[in-house]
Amino acid sequence: MALSNREIAELFERIGDMLEIKGENIHRILAYRRAAESIREFGRDLRVVSKEGGLEAIPNVGKVIAEKIDELLETGQLTFYEKLAAEVPAGVVDILHVNGVGPKKAKMFWQDAGITSLEELEAAARAGKLNNLPGMGEKSVARILEGIESLKRRSAETRTPLGVALPAAEAILSVLTALPGVGRGAIAGSIRRGKPTIGDVDLLVTADDAAPVMDVFTSMDNVARVLGHGPTKSSIELLNGLQVDLRVLPAERWGTALNYFSGSKEHNVKLRRIALDKGLSLNEWALTPENGDPEILCAEEEDLYARLGLQYVPPEIREDWGEIEAAQAGKIPALLTEADIVADLHMHTTWSDGRFSIREMAEAAYARGRKYIVITDHSHGATIANGLNVERLLAQQAEVRRVDAEMNGKIRVLHGTEMEIRADGSLDFPDEILAQLDFVVASLHVGLRQPREQVTQRVLNALRNPHVDLIGHPRGQLIIEREGADLDLDAVFATAKETGTALEINANPARLDLEASYARRAAEMGIPICIDTDAHSIDQMDLLRFGILTARRAWLSADQVVNTWPLDKFLDWVGNKHV
Repeated sequence: MALSNREIAELFERIGDMLEIKGENIHRILAYRRAAESIREFGRDLRVVSKEGGLEAIPNVGKVIAEKIDELLETGQLTFYEKLAAEVPAGVVDILHVNGVGPKKAKMFWQDAGITSLEELEAAARAGKLNNLPGMGEKSVARILEGIESLKRRSAETRTPLGVALPAAEAILSVLTALPGVGRGAIAGSIRRGKPTIGDVDLLVTADDAAPVMDVFTSMDNVARVLGHGPTKSSIELLNGLQVDLRVLPAERWGTALNYFSGSKEHNVKLRRIALDKGLSLNEWALTPENGDPEILCAEEEDLYARLGLQYVPPEIREDWGEIEAAQAGKIPALLTEADIVADLHMHTTWSDGRFSIREMAEAAYARGRKYIVITDHSHGATIANGLNVERLLAQQAEVRRVDAEMNGKIRVLHGTEMEIRADGSLDFPDEILAQLDFVVASLHVGLRQPREQVTQRVLNALRNPHVDLIGHPRGQLIIEREGADLDLDAVFATAKETGTALEINANPARLDLEASYARRAAEMGIPICIDTDAHSIDQMDLLRFGILTARRAWLSADQVVNTWPLDKFLDWVGNKHV
């Protein structure tokens, strides 16, 4: 059977890992990883594209990669991969995925200790056989065991990141809502609630005749398998492995159905109890009076909540986190919207590891309605990201000031840094340099597996520096791939409140850090929250919507978010904090 897009992407990812373990050229490693990313997100079947001769039109797929895809599609195997697999055991690649194990350590475990599987690594760690290897002591071994447990939890995770699921759902929905006879359409389920990961995709559309809609849905180019094809519900599996369920319903039942299939289960259970108290039975299709009267149809969700005597509850907060009680009291807050955002305070340019110039990023931000931005390229501690030393930072400041003047008031361009919180707790730049910047972001990128007290103290050091305005992606998590640092968030929040330092919701869907529950707690304490894209390219500015979803899940209103403030208020806040 021919390989799917997802299987080919996973194979290229493993090739990248094998090359890294071997110590190959970084550009060669990145070529396979970037190709894997493009293939995973590609919306057409590679088999079809290959026959059309269009593989090289896929981003990050050049002649060499295209030839390897063709070989995989024709034979189901790849000679290049088989040669690598003969040199690097498959289990060593799995070891590379343990938190705290890089390619050098994976290679050392393999070649110095003969460890070629996760099971062997865990057994060796528990038996004390790693302690005498170079750079390995009791603490290092303990972190390895913690990393193995973390990997086990992640391996059991079958959910898909929101950043993958939402665009896929939107693409399918756009096809369906363009069909003749289709009225409304919506994405429901945990995507609509903005959860960081989702199990499968739930789509709803209205139509009088469901059959032609189902036929199109089950025959799209990116369908790997049809799991079910019925009169009102069909299910498919996409080439990337994602399951999508479609329901077609009459327009007059839209409100109850959209509410039911949006969830959460816990929220819906409470709604049903309230309905029963009013002598009504609630399901996905209608409210039915228990006295035998005709069923009550709700064409809009707002109608349903009104019938139950509740203030409308936005989908992002339907998690049984107190929203029902707030709705009964009429105290659901006006949640933040993307239209409230006027600034982006964390982004990167070609000065470090970004892809576009300061001027290009400023123009792109202006086109998206931003009133001001801060350029925050990495500091020199982030060597892999081409971080700036003091001399380059000051040279960059001159360019930022020039671009700011050239924008002629259309948008203000401010100068800052994303400064490394180093593994020893020190910061990359001295205070006299930080004092010359408009805004300072301090972030953890290394040492995330340090013991709780140690990694927390590093963040507290940054919070207590009077020039640090924001802690970027505080826990350093990468959704699915890496758990966040084991921070003592009680201490972090208390110190942030004391110093007036903001905490970030990083809008990149691979991070979404702080998570909603933490962001809500911080905001309730009066800690300012920033929602930033951390954009390394122009298109990543459009990731803002994922941060908005997370902020709405955190019950945040516009006044709690720094990025909604007018420039004068923002500058006053930064200035007063530095004083």
